[in-house]
Amino acid sequence: MTEAALRPQSLSEPIEDTAVTRSLSVTDRIRTAVLSGEFEPGTRLHEVRLSERLGVSRTPIRSALQSLASEGMLDYTPNRGYSVRRFSTSEIVDAYEIRAVMEALAARFAAERGLPEAERAAIERVLAEGDVILANAELGEDERLAYSAVNATFHEAIHSAARCRMLGDMIRVCHSVPHSSHRNVISFEHMDVRRRHDDHHRIYDAILACDAYRAEMLMREHVASVKTSLVRALSGRPLSRRGR
Repeated sequence: MTEAALRPQSLSEPIEDTAVTRSLSVTDRIRTAVLSGEFEPGTRLHEVRLSERLGVSRTPIRSALQSLASEGMLDYTPNRGYSVRRFSTSEIVDAYEIRAVMEALAARFAAERGLPEAERAAIERVLAEGDVILANAELGEDERLAYSAVNATFHEAIHSAARCRMLGDMIRVCHSVPHSSHRNVISFEHMDVRRRHDDHHRIYDAILACDAYRAEMLMREHVASVKTSLVRALSGRPLSRRGR
């Protein structure tokens, strides 16, 4: 598993130039734009505009939109095309409940099956990067973006280490719901990020020790605590695009 495979890409980055990688890359760019809030719920996604923006033909755009609709992220209306699906608060909370169970199982599998060297290196790297980021008294925009990438890499490395394709597919479905993806950090209050990063350290230590039960429970509690913050944010104020 490479760093490039773990890192979400923006719409402005160049597309890889093979048919398969181009299609996958386009799908990931649009998915990331939806999850980050760049495309708001209800926004119509036009093939021609996306084609021009990404610098690719309409064929991979059409394939990407069909794929994201099958994931439940987009709605399709005949004669109108694709639009970003609107999710209710209860649907978002449900996605977190399911994600907590699935990610906990991934942590259990990783502990039982052992960490491959690539995943171990990726986790250790982002734990160290997170420590450096949190050494700052305040988290500015650059630090927030950096920690979002740290958070995503940590969780995706554990999904990969679980070595269970079916489980990975199920987790990805949960992540198709805006606000429920590990690519989004719910709160950037320093204390909240510090607490969750400490969770990451404890989860990693449990996996490294092959303590499957502890790894599973820690991950479930970790995701559940994020859900609690999300419920508070959704009920109290609109979520910002980057501070999630």
